[in-house]
Amino acid sequence: MVMVIERACHRLDLPFADQRCIVQGFGNVGGIAAQELASKGATVLGVSDISGGIYSEAGLDLGAVRAWVGDHGTLEGYPEVEHVTNSELLELPCDILVLAALEGQVTGDNAHRVDAKLVVEGANGPTAIEGDAILSERGILVLPDVLTNAGGVTVSYFEWVQDLGRLFWTRDEIRARLAEKLADAFDRVWALSEEKGISLRQAALVAGINEVAGALKARGIYP
Repeated sequence: MVMVIERACHRLDLPFADQRCIVQGFGNVGGIAAQELASKGATVLGVSDISGGIYSEAGLDLGAVRAWVGDHGTLEGYPEVEHVTNSELLELPCDILVLAALEGQVTGDNAHRVDAKLVVEGANGPTAIEGDAILSERGILVLPDVLTNAGGVTVSYFEWVQDLGRLFWTRDEIRARLAEKLADAFDRVWALSEEKGISLRQAALVAGINEVAGALKARGIYP
Protein backbone atom coordinates (compact mmCIF):
# COMPACT_ATOMS: atom_id res chain seq x y z
CA MET A 1 0.00 0.00 0.00
CA VAL A 2 2.74 2.45 0.94
CA MET A 3 4.47 1.76 -2.38
CA VAL A 4 1.30 2.87 -4.16
CA ILE A 5 1.09 5.97 -1.95
CA GLU A 6 4.68 6.83 -2.87
CA ARG A 7 3.87 6.49 -6.55
CA ALA A 8 0.80 8.70 -6.19
CA CYS A 9 2.80 11.37 -4.36
CA HIS A 10 5.36 11.28 -7.16
CA ARG A 11 2.64 11.77 -9.77
CA LEU A 12 1.12 14.62 -7.77
CA ASP A 13 4.50 16.28 -7.12
CA LEU A 14 4.02 15.94 -3.38
CA PRO A 15 7.33 15.52 -1.49
CA PHE A 16 6.82 12.34 0.51
CA ALA A 17 8.80 13.56 3.51
CA ASP A 18 6.50 16.58 3.85
CA GLN A 19 3.30 14.56 4.09
CA ARG A 20 1.28 14.52 7.31
CA CYS A 21 -0.62 11.26 7.68
CA ILE A 22 -3.49 9.85 9.71
CA VAL A 23 -4.09 6.10 9.78
CA GLN A 24 -7.40 4.62 10.86
CA GLY A 25 -6.56 1.17 12.14
CA PHE A 26 -3.44 -0.03 13.97
CA GLY A 27 -3.49 -3.73 13.20
CA ASN A 28 -1.67 -5.80 10.58
CA VAL A 29 -2.49 -3.32 7.81
CA GLY A 30 -2.71 0.05 9.52
CA GLY A 31 0.06 -0.51 12.05
CA ILE A 32 2.57 -1.61 9.43
CA ALA A 33 1.44 1.15 7.05
CA ALA A 34 2.02 3.75 9.77
CA GLN A 35 5.51 2.41 10.44
CA GLU A 36 6.37 2.31 6.74
CA LEU A 37 5.11 5.87 6.21
CA ALA A 38 7.22 7.11 9.11
CA SER A 39 10.30 5.16 8.00
CA LYS A 40 10.12 6.90 4.63
CA GLY A 41 10.03 10.34 6.22
CA ALA A 42 6.33 11.14 6.48
CA THR A 43 4.87 12.33 9.79
CA VAL A 44 2.12 10.20 11.31
CA LEU A 45 -0.15 12.53 13.27
CA GLY A 46 -2.80 10.06 14.35
CA VAL A 47 -3.77 6.39 14.51
CA SER A 48 -6.73 4.49 15.91
CA ASP A 49 -7.95 1.07 16.97
CA ILE A 50 -11.14 -0.36 18.43
CA SER A 51 -10.76 1.80 21.55
CA GLY A 52 -10.57 5.08 19.64
CA GLY A 53 -7.90 7.32 18.19
CA ILE A 54 -4.90 9.33 19.34
CA TYR A 55 -3.58 12.49 17.71
CA SER A 56 -0.53 14.71 18.07
CA GLU A 57 0.08 17.70 15.84
CA ALA A 58 3.82 17.19 16.35
CA GLY A 59 3.63 13.57 15.22
CA LEU A 60 3.49 10.29 17.10
CA ASP A 61 6.38 8.19 18.39
CA LEU A 62 5.20 4.98 16.75
CA GLY A 63 7.69 2.82 18.60
CA ALA A 64 6.28 4.04 21.90
CA VAL A 65 2.72 3.65 20.63
CA ARG A 66 3.34 0.06 19.58
CA ALA A 67 4.99 -0.72 22.91
CA TRP A 68 1.97 0.71 24.73
CA VAL A 69 -0.42 -1.42 22.69
CA GLY A 70 1.76 -4.45 23.36
CA ASP A 71 1.53 -3.84 27.11
CA HIS A 72 -2.08 -2.65 27.37
CA GLY A 73 -3.83 -4.24 24.40
CA THR A 74 -5.27 -1.02 22.94
CA LEU A 75 -4.49 2.67 22.50
CA GLU A 76 -6.77 3.60 25.38
CA GLY A 77 -4.97 5.69 27.99
CA TYR A 78 -1.89 6.45 25.88
CA PRO A 79 -0.37 9.57 27.50
CA GLU A 80 0.38 13.09 26.29
CA VAL A 81 -1.79 13.03 23.16
CA GLU A 82 -5.27 14.12 22.17
CA HIS A 83 -7.79 11.29 22.40
CA VAL A 84 -10.54 11.27 19.77
CA THR A 85 -13.18 8.89 18.47
CA ASN A 86 -12.65 6.93 15.27
CA SER A 87 -15.13 9.15 13.46
CA GLU A 88 -13.45 12.33 14.72
CA LEU A 89 -10.06 11.06 13.57
CA LEU A 90 -11.30 10.93 9.96
CA GLU A 91 -12.07 14.66 10.02
CA LEU A 92 -8.76 15.93 11.42
CA PRO A 93 -6.55 17.90 9.00
CA CYS A 94 -3.85 15.92 7.21
CA ASP A 95 -2.35 15.35 3.78
CA ILE A 96 -2.90 11.59 3.56
CA LEU A 97 -5.77 9.73 5.23
CA VAL A 98 -5.33 5.95 5.29
CA LEU A 99 -8.49 3.91 5.91
CA ALA A 100 -7.21 0.59 7.22
CA ALA A 101 -9.96 -0.53 9.59
CA LEU A 102 -13.51 -1.32 8.49
CA GLU A 103 -15.73 -0.90 5.45
CA GLY A 104 -18.11 2.02 5.06
CA GLN A 105 -16.12 4.59 7.06
CA VAL A 106 -16.40 7.55 4.69
CA THR A 107 -20.04 8.04 3.78
CA GLY A 108 -22.41 10.63 2.44
CA ASP A 109 -22.75 11.91 6.01
CA ASN A 110 -19.10 12.69 6.74
CA ALA A 111 -17.26 12.89 3.39
CA HIS A 112 -17.74 16.66 3.21
CA ARG A 113 -15.78 16.99 6.47
CA VAL A 114 -12.76 14.93 5.41
CA ASP A 115 -9.77 17.30 5.46
CA ALA A 116 -7.14 15.46 3.39
CA LYS A 117 -5.55 15.73 -0.04
CA LEU A 118 -5.35 11.98 -0.57
CA VAL A 119 -7.57 9.19 0.79
CA VAL A 120 -6.06 5.71 0.70
CA GLU A 121 -8.19 2.58 1.01
CA GLY A 122 -6.25 0.03 3.02
CA ALA A 123 -9.36 -1.84 4.14
CA ASN A 124 -11.91 -3.41 1.80
CA GLY A 125 -14.61 -0.94 0.79
CA PRO A 126 -13.98 1.74 3.44
CA THR A 127 -15.49 4.44 1.23
CA ALA A 128 -19.21 4.22 0.52
CA ILE A 129 -20.52 5.08 -2.95
CA GLU A 130 -22.03 8.36 -1.76
CA GLY A 131 -18.87 9.29 0.11
CA ASP A 132 -16.72 8.49 -2.90
CA ALA A 133 -18.80 10.81 -5.07
CA ILE A 134 -18.49 13.66 -2.56
CA LEU A 135 -14.72 13.24 -2.29
CA SER A 136 -14.47 13.32 -6.08
CA GLU A 137 -16.54 16.50 -6.26
CA ARG A 138 -14.25 18.10 -3.69
CA GLY A 139 -11.14 17.18 -5.67
CA ILE A 140 -9.84 14.71 -3.09
CA LEU A 141 -8.04 11.84 -4.82
CA VAL A 142 -8.97 8.34 -3.66
CA LEU A 143 -6.56 5.43 -4.09
CA PRO A 144 -8.97 2.47 -4.40
CA ASP A 145 -8.68 -0.75 -2.43
CA VAL A 146 -8.47 -2.86 -5.57
CA LEU A 147 -5.16 -1.14 -6.34
CA THR A 148 -3.68 -0.42 -2.91
CA ASN A 149 -4.35 -3.96 -1.63
CA ALA A 150 -2.73 -5.61 -4.64
CA GLY A 151 0.57 -6.08 -2.81
CA GLY A 152 -0.61 -9.01 -0.71
CA VAL A 153 -1.92 -11.12 -3.56
CA THR A 154 1.14 -10.21 -5.67
CA VAL A 155 3.50 -11.55 -3.02
CA SER A 156 1.36 -14.71 -2.82
CA TYR A 157 1.93 -15.04 -6.57
CA PHE A 158 5.67 -14.64 -5.98
CA GLU A 159 5.52 -17.51 -3.47
CA TRP A 160 3.82 -19.70 -6.08
CA VAL A 161 6.43 -18.80 -8.71
CA GLN A 162 9.28 -19.61 -6.33
CA ASP A 163 7.71 -22.94 -5.43
CA LEU A 164 7.30 -23.94 -9.07
CA GLY A 165 10.84 -22.93 -9.97
CA ARG A 166 12.49 -24.03 -6.72
CA LEU A 167 13.65 -20.45 -6.25
CA PHE A 168 14.53 -18.65 -3.04
CA TRP A 169 14.32 -14.88 -3.33
CA THR A 170 15.58 -12.63 -0.57
CA ARG A 171 13.31 -10.09 1.13
CA ASP A 172 15.05 -7.31 -0.78
CA GLU A 173 14.47 -9.12 -4.09
CA ILE A 174 10.79 -9.59 -3.28
CA ARG A 175 10.37 -5.94 -2.28
CA ALA A 176 12.10 -4.80 -5.48
CA ARG A 177 9.92 -7.03 -7.66
CA LEU A 178 6.81 -5.91 -5.79
CA ALA A 179 7.71 -2.24 -6.18
CA GLU A 180 8.14 -2.76 -9.92
CA LYS A 181 4.78 -4.53 -10.28
CA LEU A 182 2.87 -1.96 -8.23
CA ALA A 183 4.50 0.99 -9.99
CA ASP A 184 3.53 -0.49 -13.35
CA ALA A 185 -0.04 -1.16 -12.16
CA PHE A 186 -0.42 2.36 -10.78
CA ASP A 187 1.00 3.97 -13.91
CA ARG A 188 -1.39 2.02 -16.15
CA VAL A 189 -4.37 2.89 -13.98
CA TRP A 190 -3.31 6.54 -13.83
CA ALA A 191 -2.87 6.73 -17.60
CA LEU A 192 -6.29 5.13 -18.21
CA SER A 193 -7.88 7.53 -15.73
CA GLU A 194 -6.36 10.50 -17.53
CA GLU A 195 -7.21 9.16 -21.00
CA LYS A 196 -10.86 8.35 -20.24
CA GLY A 197 -11.54 11.10 -17.71
CA ILE A 198 -12.62 8.58 -15.06
CA SER A 199 -11.72 8.01 -11.42
CA LEU A 200 -8.82 5.82 -10.35
CA ARG A 201 -11.36 3.33 -8.98
CA GLN A 202 -13.13 3.08 -12.33
CA ALA A 203 -9.82 2.92 -14.17
CA ALA A 204 -8.53 0.13 -11.91
CA LEU A 205 -11.68 -1.93 -12.50
CA VAL A 206 -11.53 -1.36 -16.26
CA ALA A 207 -7.85 -2.31 -16.34
CA GLY A 208 -8.52 -5.47 -14.34
CA ILE A 209 -11.42 -6.54 -16.55
CA ASN A 210 -9.34 -5.90 -19.65
CA GLU A 211 -6.52 -8.07 -18.27
CA VAL A 212 -8.87 -10.98 -17.54
CA ALA A 213 -10.66 -10.62 -20.87
CA GLY A 214 -7.35 -10.53 -22.72
CA ALA A 215 -6.13 -13.67 -20.97
CA LEU A 216 -9.36 -15.56 -21.71
CA LYS A 217 -9.23 -14.50 -25.34
CA ALA A 218 -5.60 -15.58 -25.67
CA ARG A 219 -6.41 -18.98 -24.17
CA GLY A 220 -9.29 -19.43 -26.60
CA ILE A 221 -11.90 -20.27 -23.96
CA TYR A 222 -14.44 -17.97 -25.58
CA PRO A 223 -14.77 -17.21 -29.30
